[in-house]
Amino acid sequence: MIDTRVERIGLLSLHHPAIMSALAVIVLAVALLGLPHLEVDDSLSQLFRSDSREYRQYEEASKRFPSSEYDVLVVVSGPILERSSIEALRGLATDLQLVDGVRGLVSIFSARTAPQNGQLPGPLFPEPLPEGQAYGALMDAVRGNEIIKGKLLAPDGKLTLMVLALAPDKVESGQLATLVGQLHATLDEDLAGTGLSTQLTGVPVMQLEIRNAIERDRIAYNAAGLLAGCLIAAAFFRRLSFMLIAAGPPLISIVLALGAFGWLDLQLNIFLNMMTPLIMVISFSDSMQLTYDMRARLIAGASTRDAVKAAILTVGPACVLTHATAAISFIALQTSESDLIRSFGRAGLLATAISLVAVLTMMPLLSHLLVRRPERFADSARAADPGVGLLQRVCAAIAGRMVHRPALFTGIGLVVVSSLAIGYAQLQPRYRLADEVPDHEQAVAASDRLDRELTGANPIDVMVELPKGQDLYSARNLALVAAVHERLATQPGVGNVWSLQTLRDWLAQNLHRSDVATLKAYVNALPRFLVQRFVSADGTAVLVAGRVRDVDASRLLPIVRNLDSSLDAVRRAYPDATISVTSLSAIAARNSAQMIDRLSRGITVEVVFVAAFLGLIFRSVRVMLASVMPAIFPVVATGTLLWLMGDGLQFASVVALTVSLGLGLSATIHFLNRMTIDLAGNDRPAHAVAHATILMGPPLILTTVVLSCALAVTVLSNLPMLRLFGWLSALAMLCALAADLLILRPAITLLYSLDLGRRRKA
Repeated sequence: MIDTRVERIGLLSLHHPAIMSALAVIVLAVALLGLPHLEVDDSLSQLFRSDSREYRQYEEASKRFPSSEYDVLVVVSGPILERSSIEALRGLATDLQLVDGVRGLVSIFSARTAPQNGQLPGPLFPEPLPEGQAYGALMDAVRGNEIIKGKLLAPDGKLTLMVLALAPDKVESGQLATLVGQLHATLDEDLAGTGLSTQLTGVPVMQLEIRNAIERDRIAYNAAGLLAGCLIAAAFFRRLSFMLIAAGPPLISIVLALGAFGWLDLQLNIFLNMMTPLIMVISFSDSMQLTYDMRARLIAGASTRDAVKAAILTVGPACVLTHATAAISFIALQTSESDLIRSFGRAGLLATAISLVAVLTMMPLLSHLLVRRPERFADSARAADPGVGLLQRVCAAIAGRMVHRPALFTGIGLVVVSSLAIGYAQLQPRYRLADEVPDHEQAVAASDRLDRELTGANPIDVMVELPKGQDLYSARNLALVAAVHERLATQPGVGNVWSLQTLRDWLAQNLHRSDVATLKAYVNALPRFLVQRFVSADGTAVLVAGRVRDVDASRLLPIVRNLDSSLDAVRRAYPDATISVTSLSAIAARNSAQMIDRLSRGITVEVVFVAAFLGLIFRSVRVMLASVMPAIFPVVATGTLLWLMGDGLQFASVVALTVSLGLGLSATIHFLNRMTIDLAGNDRPAHAVAHATILMGPPLILTTVVLSCALAVTVLSNLPMLRLFGWLSALAMLCALAADLLILRPAITLLYSLDLGRRRKA
C-alpha cells in the first residue's frame, strides 16, 4: 500500500470540522468574488503569441500599420452593377462613414477618374449617374478599372468589398459589440428591398464572434458539468446525501479554480474555456472513489468517522497520484512555443492542485455533515443495491477472462497497440485560421466568399524598414518599394496587392507623371487613415500588403517561402534596409507545423515519464512495464481515427491527446493501488487483479462514461477547436477505460505471475 502523506490533508476536516467549515466558506467567498474578474482573450494571434523573431516582427508591423487589426470587411453580393444597386451602395458608403467609431472607408466609390487639365481627379461614379448607353460605358470602365477589379469588385460584378477602418479606441474599449450592431443596423436599413445581401468579416468581427462563443460556451459547460456530476452521483448512490458528497467537491473545485483564474488575470480563451469540464474530469473520479469506498465500509458496519478515515488512507494516495499524472500532462504543455498553450498548461496545473485539495478536504467535511445515521443507511443499502451489483458482475466477467489467459490477451493488446501506432504515425500537422473562429457565424462564410470570388481575405504583408536617416521619397527608396511590390504582386497565390507603388502606377498611367512632387501632393490629399495603411506615421517604414486564401498552413507555407526567397535579391541590392514577410498567415504557415510536431513528440516523452513515475511510486518495474501500453492506447487509437477520417493533427487534437493521457490514467492508478494492497496480503496475482477490478471497476466505469458525455457536449460549440478538443478528449477517456480493463489487466497478471513463477523455482 502506497502512502504519499499528502492525502492526510483530508484528516484535518475529520478532526477539525468546525474550523475547516469556516475556512471553506471564506475561501469559497473569495473565489466567488474573483469570478467577475474573468475576462476573455479573443485575439486571433493568441495561439502564436511567443518570443520568437517572427512574432516580434508581426507585433512591430501591427504597431506601425494597425489597419488590418481594425478593419471590418463588408461583403455585399447581388446585382451590384444595376443602377438602383449603385445608388443604394453609394448611400450606404456615406452612412457607414457616419457611424461613430468608423474613421474611414475604402470601396468602389473610392476610385477616381483620370485627372483632366491638371485638376484633381473626379469620382469614378459621377453624381448623378449617366443614363442609357453612357451608363453602360461607365460600367465597362468600372469593370476594367485597375484599382478595383479583382480587388474590390468580383470579375462577374456580383460581389463587392467595402473596407471599414475602425477607430482603435472603440475596438479596444469594450464598445465593439455596440459598434458592430450599429453597422448591421445601417446595412439592413440602407439595403432593404434592394436584393443585395451583406456579411461582415475581418479581425474585429472574428474577435467579437470568438468572445460571444466563449462566453456562451462557458455557461453551457458549467451547466453540463453540474448536470453530469449530479447524474453520476444520483444514478450510482440513489441518495441525496451521497450525491452531494460525491458531486460537491468537484463543483466546489470548479468555483475555486475559476475564481483563482479571475484573481490571477488568467483570461479565458479557446482552450482555457475547456477547463471547467476538465476540472470535473480531474476531480470527479477521485471523489467518486472516496465516496464509494466510504459507502462500502458503512455497509460493512463502520462508523462515519472510521469509514471516512479509512477511505482517505486507502484511496487517498491513488487520488494524489491521479492528480500528479494529470499535472505531468499540463507540465508537458510548457514545452510549447505558444503562450496560449503554455497558459493553458499553467491554468491546468493550478486547477489540478486546487481540485486535489478540494476533494481531500471537502469529501470528509460533507460526509461529517450529511451522514448522520450510518446504521440506517447500511440496513437499506444491504437490502437493495442493483446498480452496483450489476456493474460488479460485469467487472468480474471481464477480469475473469483477462486473468484466465493473460499471455494471449497481452499479445493481442501488443499487436493492436503496435498497429494503431502505425496509423498515428501517418498524421500530418494541419492548421487554418478559420479553426479559431466560430464556423456557424457570418465571418467565416464571408471570408470563404472572398477566397472564392476575389483573391482571399487573409493579409500577407511585406514590411520594409527604410535605411535610417533617408527620405521616404528619395529615388532609391521609391525604387526599393517598387521592387518589393513587384515581387509580392507576381508571387503565385497572392493577390490584391496595395502599396505606395499602386498610387505611383496609377499616376503614371493616367497623368503620365510619377515625379516626387506629384506623388507627395496626391499622398497628402488622401485621408490619413488610408495613407497609414502603407506608410508609417514617422515615415521610416512602408508596407506592401497583399491577400491570400485561408487554406491549410501546409499549402500556404510554400507561398511564404517562395516569396521570402524572391525577396533575397532585393535584400542584397538594398543591404541597409530590413525587409520582412509578416502577418498572422505567414506566422501560422511557418510555425504551426513545427509547434504541432513538437507537442506530438512530447506525448512520447510523457508516456515514458509517466510509466517511470508509476514504477517509482509503486516500487515495481512490472508496474512500469504494464503501464506503457494502456497509456499509449488512447493516444494511438484516437490518432488513427483522425487519420482514417482524413483529418490531420491540429493544435486542439494534440493538446487533447496530451491532457487525456494524464487524465485517462486515473482508472489505472486506482486499480494498481487496490491491487498492491491485495498483493501485500499475500494474495495470488490473478485473484488480486480480479478483486481490485470488482472493487474499483463500478465507479470508474460510471464516471468515465458520464464524464465523457460531459466532454462531448462541446459538439454543440460554434468553435471548431473546442468541438475537436471535446469529442477527442471524450473518446480518449473511453479508450483509456477500455485499455485499463482489457490491456492492463492481462499484462499486469502476466508480469506478476512470471515473477512469482521464477521465485518459486528459485
